[in-house]
Amino acid sequence: MAEPWQLSAEVDVTVPFHDVDMMAVAWHGHYLRYIELARCALLDRIDYNYPQMEASGYLWPVIDVRMKYVAPLRFGQTVRVRATLVEYQNRLKIDYLLYDPATNQRTSKGYTVQVAVSKESGEMCLASPRVLLDKLGVKE
Repeated sequence: MAEPWQLSAEVDVTVPFHDVDMMAVAWHGHYLRYIELARCALLDRIDYNYPQMEASGYLWPVIDVRMKYVAPLRFGQTVRVRATLVEYQNRLKIDYLLYDPATNQRTSKGYTVQVAVSKESGEMCLASPRVLLDKLGVKE
């Protein structure tokens, strides 16, 4: 397995008609759906996507999200979304890069932060649970 700081996944998304405004530009809120697709692909790589998280006794809500819009996405455009795990010890921080694979032009970038919450007690964990570290192959 790759070191956690090297873990990334990419997905291609073609902007559908129902995601655009009357100028054929993707509405900014839809970018969160696009990064969610990449985040799930990343979590699938370690077999710890949302069903596995819940089965392990933890929920991982997003507590922070940032997105910087550099260039608009347009109807029919394909955008490549790369999700990269950058922090895992006390929280999951995932960076995102969105770019046009035909031109390599960056269209946006951002990140999400998620924390582990005990499904049973509802309490936030101050450190990532052992199950995540095991999935990442982290020895401590």
